[in-house]
Amino acid sequence: MTEPAEMTQVNVSINGRVYRMACEGGQEAHLQGLALKLDGLIEQLRGSFGEIGDQRLTVMAAIMAMDEMSDLHRQIRELTAENRALREARSALLDQQSRVEGTMLRHIDDVADRLEAIASSLTTVRPST
Repeated sequence: MTEPAEMTQVNVSINGRVYRMACEGGQEAHLQGLALKLDGLIEQLRGSFGEIGDQRLTVMAAIMAMDEMSDLHRQIRELTAENRALREARSALLDQQSRVEGTMLRHIDDVADRLEAIASSLTTVRPST
């Protein structure tokens, strides 16, 4: 049974307010970085729209973040499908290569058998004097 990760407390500042949040130990810097990004989005929106209310700016920033996340999920799905198709194509090419190599080896064996037969017939034929 896995033991639960130890939780730590972190203070983050978003839109001029400090929030105390819990996170897994070792994730403090990551959480602070995420809060910094959200705060940056809010400031960007404030620069574009002016003072339209803290709640509205926060909701708009959250929607922007969700839109970006949605785009990233779509890209991940597309790349996953492309990766699967490339793996299948690689597998098909390796199968084809294996079949071609097998055919070539059979032909080389046939040619070697013919050459041995010719060599054998030449050594058994005595030249007339």
